[in-house]
Amino acid sequence: MALRYQPFLLLVFGLAFTALAAFGGGAPNPQSLDEKVKAFLDSRRGQWHDLNVPANDGRILYDLVIKGHYKRALEIGTSTGHSGIWIAWALSKTGGKLITVEIDEGRHREAVANFATAGLSDYIDARLADAHDLVPALKGPFDFVFCDADKDWYKNYFVAVLPKIQAGGCFAAHNVSEGRGAWGTGEFLTYVRSLPSMETSLVPGSSAGISISYKKK
Repeated sequence: MALRYQPFLLLVFGLAFTALAAFGGGAPNPQSLDEKVKAFLDSRRGQWHDLNVPANDGRILYDLVIKGHYKRALEIGTSTGHSGIWIAWALSKTGGKLITVEIDEGRHREAVANFATAGLSDYIDARLADAHDLVPALKGPFDFVFCDADKDWYKNYFVAVLPKIQAGGCFAAHNVSEGRGAWGTGEFLTYVRSLPSMETSLVPGSSAGISISYKKK
């Protein structure tokens, strides 16, 4: 008797699976995710204030992750999520995930909402914490780190994460430039350039100045 119902059951299961995939139960569609992220970024163009990176610098971060095929990323200083969206968007293509840290509750809450609207929540672990305490406690390893927090603490953040950065990994820092326009990051830049284990340069074309330091293999 059970055999008589087998075609019917297969049809039911097939329809259920199709419906589940249609409503997001299946694996994310890369094309639809791209469209969702692009639409969100377009809708917020020119509106990212409150310590966020400009769009041009967000694209630079995206390209760095894609080029390095990085998968284990850390962001120090979430703000309301603009840079995190660019990084996580790239990680959605490499199969990675981002840990991002923000101390301000209001900015953290807004960032979490932005991540969800952009469709990237699955690729982001957003933490409300003091990075002075959390960053040294994180186990790692990381292959990409982006620092955009309190500028006079950049060196301390770098020292804390350097042992956890994999060979070939990248430490990128925002608002870093030469001379008087260094935003208080001059000590960090001098220090990281002094390390023979790191290869450091400033990214041409950055709107606000980005340094990239690769850990030599």
